[in-house]
Amino acid sequence: MKRHLPRLDTAGALVPVSGKFYKFLTTISKRIIFFSEMFLACLSWFCTSLLVFVSGGKLPEAEVKITVLHKPFLCHRKSKYGDILLVHHEGYLQNGTKFHSSYSQGDKQPVWFTLGIKEVIKGWDKGLQGMCAGEKRRLVVPPVLAYGKEGKGKIPPESTLTFNIELMEIRNGPRSHESFQEMDLNDDWKLSKDEVKEYLRKEFQRHGYPPNDTHHEQMVEDIFKKEDENEDGFISSREFTYKHDEL
Repeated sequence: MKRHLPRLDTAGALVPVSGKFYKFLTTISKRIIFFSEMFLACLSWFCTSLLVFVSGGKLPEAEVKITVLHKPFLCHRKSKYGDILLVHHEGYLQNGTKFHSSYSQGDKQPVWFTLGIKEVIKGWDKGLQGMCAGEKRRLVVPPVLAYGKEGKGKIPPESTLTFNIELMEIRNGPRSHESFQEMDLNDDWKLSKDEVKEYLRKEFQRHGYPPNDTHHEQMVEDIFKKEDENEDGFISSREFTYKHDEL
């Protein structure tokens, strides 16, 4: 049976359209749809390539998804790069398996680290900025900002990780502008490794925590690796203040 579609003749009256012509219209429609999809795909590719070119050959960096679980009513200070933070944390794999908890594992104590000098994964350095003491956050960290293709221990390669983090305390770190004069014990406008280490020791004791020489020495090595620009064994006031905001 022939299929007919209505069309207008020269007088404006409706006349049937033959099945052959119907097939022709159907073929044309399919081709229009195909080429439209191809055009959109090419446009998408072009826009992505343009974005890579404009951004210097790199795709936009992965981001940490941050959810604030609790925020104290009063916040006298917010964390910034260079601060020493004391945190409790729990870590979960994407399937919900808990791989670590400072509340229940090890010595069940919160951990200290300096924000922004790669003592922790990039996701923490990014996700714990601007945080108040007493605040709790959930961070969802993509693999590139966690342990990447290698993984670590119980963490498989290419794992997206979720952390529940409670910030217990914020202290001035050796990278704070305000700390330089306090650290410069002999007023020579440069910091030695011993001066930085002594500052860390006093800060810990002042807050009632026992000094940890191993941790302090590692922190000092990391700091000098980053800031001792001319590798003379000292951090000048210029090196100290210049590097602070970039870390």
